[in-house]
Order: sequence, then C-alpha cells, then structure tokens
Amino acid sequence: MRVIYENKVKKLGDCVDEFKDAGMFILFGENAPEELKDYCYSVSVNPINGTIEAGQTMKIGDAEFKITAVGPEAPHTLAGLGHCTINLSGATEVELPGTIYLENKPMPEITVGTVIQIIAD
Repeated sequence: MRVIYENKVKKLGDCVDEFKDAGMFILFGENAPEELKDYCYSVSVNPINGTIEAGQTMKIGDAEFKITAVGPEAPHTLAGLGHCTINLSGATEVELPGTIYLENKPMPEITVGTVIQIIAD
C-alpha cells in the first residue's frame, strides 16, 4: 500500500453542499477563481507521487472508495492547481476530463481537517 496523493481540507466554501445531492464535490487550491471559491473545498497544492488510475482507493476521512475512472486532465489540474471534481456515481467511462470517479456510495462527511488520500494497493 502506497500513498500517491494526500491533502487536507483547509476551508469549506459557503455553497459546497449544493453538489452533495448529486454525489459530487470539488477540490481547489488557494488560487481558486472567485466565482468558484464558494463551491469548493480548499486544499493545498500538493504533488502526486505516481499515476492515479482506476482500481486504486481514495480515502476521504475514514471512508474508502474504489476509483472507477480517471479523467485525463484530473491528475494535471490536481497537481498543478489542487483542482479536481470528485464524482461518486460509480461511472467507468469518463464524461468530464477533470473528474475522478468513485464507486457509488453515500457522500462522506467532509469538514476542515478531513484528510484525502489516493492509495495504490
């Protein structure tokens, strides 16, 4: 088991719950555009130590999710801007290039201090 990405939620935008019912949330680094800040969970810009791919595990706090698909832009924007959309639909086909798709499970509780990891088995 190897952690290839780790981050901690630093701040919650005022409107982060608007995507909760759709099973989605957005991460963004400190430089998020003003028009998006309210919809994002603010994180640091951290490196990715490896390749993010389907079959790996994303851990959000104590909850674990299998990654089902990875948009081709997601690793680049995550490493460069701290930006990525996380979708808990269980989709195995990429619809949006900046999205990481996770197995279809209930949305975890995400608060300031929640640790997000991507783990290669």
